[in-house]
Amino acid sequence: MFFLKQLSHTINLHPQFFGPQIRAFLTRRLYEEVEGICSGQFGYIISVVDIVDVGKGVLQSNTGFAQFEILYKAIVFKPFKNQVVDGLVTTVNKIGFWADVGPLQVFVSSHLIPGYLKFDANANPPAYVGEGQEFGEAALRVEKGAVVRLRIVGTRVDATEIFAIGTIKEDFLGPAQSAQ
Repeated sequence: MFFLKQLSHTINLHPQFFGPQIRAFLTRRLYEEVEGICSGQFGYIISVVDIVDVGKGVLQSNTGFAQFEILYKAIVFKPFKNQVVDGLVTTVNKIGFWADVGPLQVFVSSHLIPGYLKFDANANPPAYVGEGQEFGEAALRVEKGAVVRLRIVGTRVDATEIFAIGTIKEDFLGPAQSAQ
């Protein structure tokens, strides 16, 4: 799920950057340091939307650096248990498959894949292949590059990464049908 959060970040600035362009430099450093990282508490920081306040710099007596506290608003992505998401399959093997849901990687075990999808090791690339369900549909395939709809059944949050387990063994989940 995506949220707009107000966060803070501390930047230590070397004295060589003190001058009339200090605000522009602090803004650039904020974007470089926080966009794209994972905060265990808030999730993945997707984008900085607005800088709310740049605090007054406090000089560090032992280094000469100035320390600035910056308040900013950012779009964050935090996955939750039971959330239904669409992902792009990146790896398929006999124990399951991995799908990317934005910056999050989700593993779907073969035990959480419906019985009508069977692993075909002879396929190139390897895939879970199913029979057409009705009206002569083409066979369903979960292979590298396919889009799947899955439900997140569990997450584990580390300090710098989020891990997730998913399932496609429920109604309306599985490989996306192409509308032709």
